[in-house]
Amino acid sequence: MKRSIFISLVFLMWGCGEANKSVDTISSDLIIKNGTVLTMNEKKEIIENGVVVIKDKKILEVGPSDILASFSSKNIIDAEGGIVMPGMINTHTHVSMSVFRSLADDVPDRLQRYIFPLENKMVSKEMSYLGALHGSIEMAKSGVTTMVDMYLYEESAAEAVKEIGLRGIMTQNIIKYPTADGKDAQAKIDLAVEFIEKYKDDELITPGFGPHAPHTVNPEDLEKIKILSEKYNLPVSMHVAETEKEFNKFKDDYALTPIEYLDSIGILNERFIAAHAIFVTDSDISLMKARDIGVAHNMVANIKSAKGVSPALKMYDQGLRVGLGTDGPMSGNTLDIIGQMGYVAKLHKLANKDRSAMPPIKVVEMATLGGARAIHREDELGSLEKGKLADIAIIEVHSANMIPMYSPYSALVYSANASNVDTVIVNGKVIVKNKVLLTYDEIKSREMMLDFSKKVSITADTL
Repeated sequence: MKRSIFISLVFLMWGCGEANKSVDTISSDLIIKNGTVLTMNEKKEIIENGVVVIKDKKILEVGPSDILASFSSKNIIDAEGGIVMPGMINTHTHVSMSVFRSLADDVPDRLQRYIFPLENKMVSKEMSYLGALHGSIEMAKSGVTTMVDMYLYEESAAEAVKEIGLRGIMTQNIIKYPTADGKDAQAKIDLAVEFIEKYKDDELITPGFGPHAPHTVNPEDLEKIKILSEKYNLPVSMHVAETEKEFNKFKDDYALTPIEYLDSIGILNERFIAAHAIFVTDSDISLMKARDIGVAHNMVANIKSAKGVSPALKMYDQGLRVGLGTDGPMSGNTLDIIGQMGYVAKLHKLANKDRSAMPPIKVVEMATLGGARAIHREDELGSLEKGKLADIAIIEVHSANMIPMYSPYSALVYSANASNVDTVIVNGKVIVKNKVLLTYDEIKSREMMLDFSKKVSITADTL
């Protein structure tokens, strides 16, 4: 009798142990379930009813719904069939210029006749911060998780970007003309170094150098920037080959293209991000690939300015690192990458007279992994893969414009808009949920922007 009771207890304890063993799970910080997961990995896998597990700011696991049994979390987001994708990367913008949005939209020679005079009168640390705050809210709510920015008083802009919770490559504008933040290029280089020393180890902000353009920065200053970029191993963002006038100037003055001119200085390398690159030759493209630079393709701003269509498709197909950008909100007006994607697909079809050119999957890749490659951070960003940083956007598919959805890629490129973005996660932290920003009071930002815009309007009327 005693022996049988003992044996029964042993079996009972063994059974309990096995039961406990079967329900043991790995603890995580956040789980996203029931999503159509666009991994953007090498195979471009789409996981229906997929799961993304996040721990310690990184992606712990990605897979089908059956992996749920292996993980636990107090925080679970039900994507409700929505598209779960890598956060989008805006590879070129001037976020602080949101304060000037919709001014002088159709003014010829707008840069010299309107923008520079307006900036000289209006730009301040306060303006840079406020514009960046407002613009960052727009980007966050549209699924952009990383930006490459260039502007004046960039440290002030960086403060706002970090406050909203976005990731930013923030490059201090450097130009030979006197501006609000410095009398000459050297003053702005000094400002950039101060900014870099303060933020060089920051988790979300990567400081860098933003020489304005080949024709607005003297070669000796470009040489200084090249040396400092090498010293700090930090990025250089620059407008390059943006206009036909610029292209012709360098051909006339140096018998070189703008790309060849920059290469003669030695500044083209893996830290360099070329914004626009519209007027480039086939030999330029080969040189850009050889130097392993990144390219920011700003389709909407380039159309609006009537400058031309960059051969970004050719660059991409030849293996260059091409991402999408919005340019500043005074150029392209909006800061969301979703709004760029349809134009990128359609205009390249038109330019190439080929309906099959630039398919949606390629455009979505440019918006995500392509952007990560352009900034040389594809090992951390741009796809939903184990070990990468948890920068994620969830796009709801219940709105009328998203129904029916036969292909998530087509839906994103041809149907979606910024208002379809439901949830945004940066560095493992939820910053937008149910279409509501969690990191800042939007009403407060709106009121500050409207108040500042009255001052802008008065000044603009004098130009």
